[in-house]
Order: sequence, then structure tokens, then C-alpha cells
Amino acid sequence: MIKIYHNNRCSKSRLGVQFLEDAGKDFEIVKYLENVPTEAELTEIIKLLGITPMELVRKNEAVWKSDYKGKDLSDSQIIKAMVENPKLIERPIVINGDKGVVGRPTEKIAEIF
Repeated sequence: MIKIYHNNRCSKSRLGVQFLEDAGKDFEIVKYLENVPTEAELTEIIKLLGITPMELVRKNEAVWKSDYKGKDLSDSQIIKAMVENPKLIERPIVINGDKGVVGRPTEKIAEIF
């Protein structure tokens, strides 16, 4: 089952949901702002995406700029910051089995079908 980590207030995330619907795919929506992934879950997602934790951070968010920017943070500290402030997690994240992508641009989602 395909999972999309989704924030309905984000236009790119809404486009990701629309892309999956248009492709006729069955999928589960994870509203990650309400159901925040644990540190272990987020670590697994990052590993599956094949990126570093910093690559998943939304660096233009106010909380990043005020609390974290310019600090020398370990990967685990970055993951903890995203769990404590889920708005920092880039979106949408789409997972299909052992493959995953950040759906920016939206067309990248097709890479995991």
C-alpha cells in the first residue's frame, strides 16, 4: 500500500494526493502533523528515501530559522527537531514498499510505481 505523508495546507502536498488519485493508485494518507512519526519511524523514512536528515528539513520555516539555523546538529538532533516540530518535515513524502520519494516536483512520485 502506498503511503503519502500529507499536510492539507500545502499545495505541493495536495498535488501529490491528486497525482496518486489521477494515477488510479490505492493509497493511505498519513496526516503527519496530527500523527507525528516517532524518531525511529522518521529515521527509517529517511533511510528509505536515501537522503540525509538535513535534506528533509524545511529550512524556510520560522522555527528552523529561530531555533536551529547555524547550529552544528547531529543527524539524531535534526530528526528529534523534526519530531518535535513536524512542520519542519518536507512534504509530501510518498512511500511504496521499499521505495520512497519526496514529491517535489510532483512527477517524482511516478518513480516509485
